Amino acid sequence: MAATNPPQVPENPFILVDGSSYLFRAFYAPPHLTNSAGEPTGAIYGVVNMLRSLIKKYQPSHMAVVFDAKGKTFRNDMYDAYKANRPPMPDDLRTQIAPLHAIVKALGLPLLCIDNVEADDVIGTLAQQAGDQGRFTLISTGDKDMAQLVNEHVMLINTMTDTLLNEEGVVEKYGVQPQQIIDYLALMGDSSDNIPGLPKVGEKTALAMLQGVGSIDAMYEDPDALAELSFRGAKTMPAKLREHEDILRLSKELATIKLDVDLDGIKPELLEIKDADREELIRLYKECEFRRWLDEVLQEGAVTEQAAGKAPPAPAETALSADNYQVITAAEDFEQWLERLKNADAFAFDTETTSLNYMEAELVGVSFAIAAGEAAYVPVAHDYPGAPEQLQREHVLSALKPLLESEKIGKIGQNLKYDAHILRRYDIRLAGIKDDTMLASYVYNSVASRHDMDSLSLQYLGHRPVAFQDIAGKGAKQLTFNQIGLEEAAPYAAEDADVTLRLHDKLWAAVGEVPSLLKVLTEIELPLVPILVDMEQRGVQIDAQLLAKQSNEIALELAKLEEQAYIIAGEEFNLGSPKQLQTILFEKLELPIRKKTPKGAPSTAEEVLQELALDYPLPDVIMRHRGLSKLKSTYTDKLPKMVNPRTHRIHTSYHQAVTATGRLSSSDPNLQNIPIRTEAGRRVRKAFTAPEGYRIMAIDYSQIELRIMAHLSQDKNLVEAFSKGRDIHKATASEVFGVSLEEVSSEQRRRAKAVNFGLIYGMSAFGLARQLDIPRHEAQDYMDKYFERFPGVQRYMEETREQAKRDGYVETLFGRRLHLPEIRAQNGARRKAAERAAINAPMQGTAADIIKYAMIKVADYMQREVSDKQAWMIMQVHDELVFEVHQDHIEQLQKELVSIMEDAVKLDVPLIAEAGVGDNWDEAH
Repeated sequence: MAATNPPQVPENPFILVDGSSYLFRAFYAPPHLTNSAGEPTGAIYGVVNMLRSLIKKYQPSHMAVVFDAKGKTFRNDMYDAYKANRPPMPDDLRTQIAPLHAIVKALGLPLLCIDNVEADDVIGTLAQQAGDQGRFTLISTGDKDMAQLVNEHVMLINTMTDTLLNEEGVVEKYGVQPQQIIDYLALMGDSSDNIPGLPKVGEKTALAMLQGVGSIDAMYEDPDALAELSFRGAKTMPAKLREHEDILRLSKELATIKLDVDLDGIKPELLEIKDADREELIRLYKECEFRRWLDEVLQEGAVTEQAAGKAPPAPAETALSADNYQVITAAEDFEQWLERLKNADAFAFDTETTSLNYMEAELVGVSFAIAAGEAAYVPVAHDYPGAPEQLQREHVLSALKPLLESEKIGKIGQNLKYDAHILRRYDIRLAGIKDDTMLASYVYNSVASRHDMDSLSLQYLGHRPVAFQDIAGKGAKQLTFNQIGLEEAAPYAAEDADVTLRLHDKLWAAVGEVPSLLKVLTEIELPLVPILVDMEQRGVQIDAQLLAKQSNEIALELAKLEEQAYIIAGEEFNLGSPKQLQTILFEKLELPIRKKTPKGAPSTAEEVLQELALDYPLPDVIMRHRGLSKLKSTYTDKLPKMVNPRTHRIHTSYHQAVTATGRLSSSDPNLQNIPIRTEAGRRVRKAFTAPEGYRIMAIDYSQIELRIMAHLSQDKNLVEAFSKGRDIHKATASEVFGVSLEEVSSEQRRRAKAVNFGLIYGMSAFGLARQLDIPRHEAQDYMDKYFERFPGVQRYMEETREQAKRDGYVETLFGRRLHLPEIRAQNGARRKAAERAAINAPMQGTAADIIKYAMIKVADYMQREVSDKQAWMIMQVHDELVFEVHQDHIEQLQKELVSIMEDAVKLDVPLIAEAGVGDNWDEAH
């Protein structure tokens, strides 16, 4: 029954936080965070988040965060076995205690750890003192023991459930008064604290005893009164009570929170929240990589200062000064800067434009920085009413063209691919790319953070740059850059260049400490930028009419699948509604529940439906419906709308700094996700066509990850099989099943293929058994035989796992580091996933590096030997490069391009590239 009067917390409560209780709860609750060094930070985040919420909500002037001190307490002296069953604190939790304490102190919050007592006793004593002074105390805890402290001056709050507990609430929740809680705990005992309690007395019995008699003391005054009560076992209770009096009295003493701890002069009125130490908070938030809170401290001050109503602080020392930023509207100023740029070894460069779409954006201005703090903005197209006169865009660009196209003067940028696109619009080919801070951050640690400028500035400079929405507004009324006044636009633009230059200094030094990483940056990622610009500018031709026809066909197929689903289900329902699907699958059809959502409902996630589809018709229909529906909305409906009206082609964006492994991804449209194994996916590929007189050529690497496995593992049998050009799956089947190559059946080859690919993805015997639909012991037998015949692979996998645990990362053949923050996680499932990634990442990452090397070498050859009218590279998808080739040059170019791709890098096994040609992308396979 709900409380008649919801509890009300008086203004400015004295808050006591049970830090130890929350530390453990936060450790086991998601999110399980780590920083880029692989250090766990989830418990720190959870506790600090709780403290911030409390402070924001109740705005206290006095507060303490109380933790258990190290070592034993007086309760251990009373009872040796007290808390003896508790496992040792996990290492992942222990390492978070010191940084958490440091953050609490930096927030200006009093932190208490008192020897020989528990946090509960310190909290109880302070609450008692505050109550004696008539002051209200709010105790933040998740521990039921604390309910004994509740009275007219004390209330509990559980911030994880946001519930308050007053005297009435204790009765409602536990069935006893706050003053009976000690006896309640003593009777039941507590296995987590190893408090013995009265044998075989549980919650219900303890409750009946206390509701019937009142207290343990009353029970001992008249033990026989218990026999008159109606609970089960009441008749034997008097004898039990007499027999175990010593244990029960001890249990009561152990369960009693002390209210008279000697706190060495610490009193509630002395526990005032102090000013936050902002510099220390900035350092700690950067270390833990709590970027949102770091941003807040830099922008508005710490949460404790905000709650106290203090004005935002002066900018931290890390904030950049705009004193030496210049806005250039006069020709002589521009000439001076031009001279400085010509004489610089390198400079940071940035464009400001009207759109994020590189095919539509027009240049509004350019900014430069040549030294930290020295930056300039040259506006060329601000056209708001009353805008000052600016230099002509044509004049500025024509003066900058020789500089921007020079290989000798280094250009530094953040996502320079975008700036290069903008310059192409004005016939400038950006050259001399020295560094791109987005790519430098990505190469340094691909999973450490986002690689956008604002995130990097917070992480590496402790500076919050002016955000675009700060000067442009939000939503439908957001201004484009040309509409923003120069007094706001110029400092924003100049700061972009300044921040980029400062990030370059930091990241270049960090990457440079590891020669292999510097090589990945300078030999793979940076040279790829202009190649991707060329591909994106060129775009791909599509047949919009064919796609429209396909959309209609898919709509008919979807309608048929819906009809099928209704027949199987026996009723109509919304196939796209997880809730309705749950009801049909698990309540009506009573299909087995394979997995539950975090809220406990049966899951209808894709992997669950895939598994169910092996045995039941409806999940199979749903899966096919989902696949077709996604294909229709993502491709057949959407692609025709993405055709550029100027080029009549679609222009994707390739992203170098998104995937963890180094593979390129693409968006608008995503070319990497068009299925190749389904008929519907292949139909979509038919719509990617070549112009008249040209054909599509697709060249892809054959079994590249298995070849990389052979090279990395140096397994003799595997290397030999590839070197002799054998069918690797047949060769594996021959070894595993002990038959000659000629005797390998198609089923044996299929199973060997599953083993080959399963192993490079770190698959377990359980996973292989599910994939092949065979018993687990049989799958284990295949794997055992595989490792017996290919011992080098097993050795490589074991060494890779060990190296990953030791270093926190694995490497590709070319030295790209793939960090695995979860490799030392306490949670077994997360650690195992990281171990699987450790096996696969070097192969996937090496394959990514190889295709990038191939693109660089192919582009170099085409620039030297192939005219614009003969061929272009138009797409990169997984291990495949796609070209548009004039029909008169197909034979010669196919031979050359295959050869370049096969020789892109040297492995101990041959790299094989296979080419196909057709009128569309599907035919070219």
